Amino acid sequence: MLLVDEYAYKIKKPLDLGFLDFTTLDQRRFYCTEEVRLNRRLAPDIYLNVVPIGGSVAVPQLGMEPAIEYAVKMRRFGQEGLFDAMLARGELTSAHMDELALLIADFHSRLPAADQDSPYGSPENIMAPAHQNFDQLRPLLRRPDQQASLDAIQAATESAYAQLQQTFVERQRSGWVRECHGDLHLGNIALVDDRITVFDCIEFNPNLRWIDVMSEVAFLVMDLIVRNQKALAYRFVNAYLVQSGDYAGMAVLRFYLAYRAMVRAKVHGLRARQPGAGKAEKKRALRDCLRYLKLALTFFNSDRPALIINHGLSGSGKTVFSQSALETLGAVCVRSDVERKRLHHLPANARTGSGVESDLYSRAATRATYQHLVELARSIVTAGFPVIVDATFIARWQRDQFHALARTLCVPFVIVDYRASISTLRLRVQMRERLGTDASEAGLAVLEKQLETEQRLSADERSWVMRFNSERALDPRRLHRTWQRLAHKIVKMAAHKGDPQAECNADRC
Repeated sequence: MLLVDEYAYKIKKPLDLGFLDFTTLDQRRFYCTEEVRLNRRLAPDIYLNVVPIGGSVAVPQLGMEPAIEYAVKMRRFGQEGLFDAMLARGELTSAHMDELALLIADFHSRLPAADQDSPYGSPENIMAPAHQNFDQLRPLLRRPDQQASLDAIQAATESAYAQLQQTFVERQRSGWVRECHGDLHLGNIALVDDRITVFDCIEFNPNLRWIDVMSEVAFLVMDLIVRNQKALAYRFVNAYLVQSGDYAGMAVLRFYLAYRAMVRAKVHGLRARQPGAGKAEKKRALRDCLRYLKLALTFFNSDRPALIINHGLSGSGKTVFSQSALETLGAVCVRSDVERKRLHHLPANARTGSGVESDLYSRAATRATYQHLVELARSIVTAGFPVIVDATFIARWQRDQFHALARTLCVPFVIVDYRASISTLRLRVQMRERLGTDASEAGLAVLEKQLETEQRLSADERSWVMRFNSERALDPRRLHRTWQRLAHKIVKMAAHKGDPQAECNADRC
């Protein structure tokens, strides 16, 4: 990398590493051109063009022909804006995750899908780099316990692959394999001029960027989790899913999380055995390699599915407090207000002008919405994740649907009952209606109708209820403790194999 004034010039080394080949000048020119083309999709102000380098090796000159080399010309930017640096300083926030999720979901939505007869995204092409990780790591790990860890991860990977083969085929046929960024981690994301910019995508190997969009999502999620940022990781996942609607992708997320961890394990393993590296550097690289190995196995062994439904009138704080719940629990939240509109091909914040129990909110539309939520919840729970279904659930038939689903899937079932005074509910609904930016269209007329028709929780439901007083704001630490108690409750319920619901006693917070 050459730094000249406000520009940087990136030159490719004449290497052949198997997964990339830059050995000839023509190849380096081609991949420089590809690097600019691909990165201008997300960072057009950073990647400018390809410039020849002429003259001689002793006295090279930028912009001269005939070329002895080529370089990617880039605009320089401050390294303090890199997301990994911001995280280290404690400056990376949930708002950044929300903005990034919208950016990536929009990026993915504009990408062409791989042709159905393309090898990209085929089960064989998905498993090939996974096998390569194991083949390249095995000679680098010398201790028997390290080899045993690698064996366990490989067995788990192959087992998951066998179960997901048909899912991979369906994902490719459904258009979820696209020409993505391919290297979406915190070190390749930055705040540049107060805008999130994603750069340095994979240009050298199309098989590593023509991937399932959930493989792309998994890289960032894994990178956050390995840095003990589970809350930010699931904040990103949920914001992405709300925008993309790709809840079916949760079926393959765990596989890709483990795969991405193995890629990083391999990178650090190679560094640990690199000739010329210092002893301390090698020791640090091996430690990081083993840390990623442990994380990869954790992804395969961390299934804790549960079905959680919110219960409460409009304005009771269900959606607001569910954000902190999903971050603590590592859950996926599906929201009726968003999914109702998605069923009608409308954006989440669309204003439909529907009346009380009419048009988009008719009884038939409501039943269709709840049935859709059932199917989404089923797919998320089956993928091994807890799901929070965010709806009012003021009718008994709505709650019964999800209780029946939990029993069918044999997973813990919890009703989080949000309570606030009527005056608070009215105030919140009025404020939300004035802003007009939320997915909910429930105004005062809807709230009054809910108060008239609500079917309160009955005695036989109380054993599944966790009560939540949403009248007052809670500080983040207290909220975290509240949801940790729920997590412990879910673990206890799951351990009671005969009846997963039996040990969920009423609770207050």
